[in-house]
Amino acid sequence: MVSSRGDESIWSKIEQFSAKSSRLFLKKLSRNDTSWADDSGKHQAGFYVPREVRESGFFPALAATNPEKPHIFHASCMTFWPQTGESKTSGMRHYSNKGPETHFTVVPRDLFSGLNPASWLMAGVFKELVAGATHWLVVIDSMSADAETLETVLDIRSDFHFGLFDPGRIATVDPLNDDDLSALIDEIHHALRTGTLDSFLASVRELPSPARMAAEARRSYFEMTGTKSLDPYALAAPGDAVMMITRDIEYEIFKRHELRRRAVEVVAVLVRDPDTVSSVVRGFPALDAIFLSASQQRKTRAGRSFEYHLARMMADGGVAFEEQAILGGRRPDFVLPSAKVLGLRGSRPFMDALILSAKTTLRERWKQITHERFNCAIFVATVDDRVSRAALDDMQSLGLTLVVPESLKKSKETMYPDHSAAISFRDFFDSEIKAKRVSFINGQ
Repeated sequence: MVSSRGDESIWSKIEQFSAKSSRLFLKKLSRNDTSWADDSGKHQAGFYVPREVRESGFFPALAATNPEKPHIFHASCMTFWPQTGESKTSGMRHYSNKGPETHFTVVPRDLFSGLNPASWLMAGVFKELVAGATHWLVVIDSMSADAETLETVLDIRSDFHFGLFDPGRIATVDPLNDDDLSALIDEIHHALRTGTLDSFLASVRELPSPARMAAEARRSYFEMTGTKSLDPYALAAPGDAVMMITRDIEYEIFKRHELRRRAVEVVAVLVRDPDTVSSVVRGFPALDAIFLSASQQRKTRAGRSFEYHLARMMADGGVAFEEQAILGGRRPDFVLPSAKVLGLRGSRPFMDALILSAKTTLRERWKQITHERFNCAIFVATVDDRVSRAALDDMQSLGLTLVVPESLKKSKETMYPDHSAAISFRDFFDSEIKAKRVSFINGQ
């Protein structure tokens, strides 16, 4: 079986089948979409199709054929599952008296078992029948490399839940609009004509610092929303705001800067030899190094910026804090209200200080925080929607509390809604700071 988990990629199959498709459907899987696969007592196996997709014509039209049960609409279609090699006669059933979604059944149970939260289901409509199938479907674990590729290629935003796509998007990553692309091409042509390519390359080689890129992202957010600060007490959903800035706005800015740099670097390699074929062959090691560097930089760019946005949020809210304070060989991201107060751990009340760590993605890195024990509560802020229930249980047992965006705390796609180890940014600032530790707020 080909899997989307671990190191085994199915991305080449996704590209292959997308090229044979007229439309694509992508859905971030909720707990209801997958819980049945890990519970042998549940017999209704399958995921749910949103009403908008059901009504779009992506799947066969539903019909009520039983006069005694006119509220039940159903249809079937032949599906192919590249990861298992199976063809199935899948069914769809919509109970019009129960809700808007349609239950899609007869699917491979193994593909939906053991998935991390916020994993993906992708489906395509074949242009022509393939082995009698009209549709193909794959399941992509959110912690896999394929998930990262998918989110990058389709430019998935933090508030995405489901959507329909043109298959051409799978083969194209376009971080700039046509005007920006044309302008960059003109700049490169000008540099080639005037012999200034080296100086142009030097001007774009260094990407803006994380602090500068974070500031640019906040300015864009303020322009988009009409707000003037990140004061958490003035924002309805401060966590959603910082998630949008970190995962969406700043990433768009990063891609624009990155394309300028990488495009000029590639052109510089190719123009060393007027024979394009020779340039590609002889320059392949340099080209390979460029693309490897780009990939590595995308993976590491977000962490520090998240800290900048949290610092700005606390500063705008008048919350006293100290950043990256060195304490006994440890360096917490944030200490509230100060390292001096935290250092009085033997002579101050537990509630008079706290530690706030910042992790854009948790994976296993949260475990290092457990050693930072200073007679105070420890909170971990994140915009990661893939944290498992087991990880939340472990955090709770160690006295850690996760702070997540408001939309993720309520989302059916995460494990946060019914777990007390996860609170929203709104609750953190209102309850943990303003209600329980009001002295942390300047002037209080």
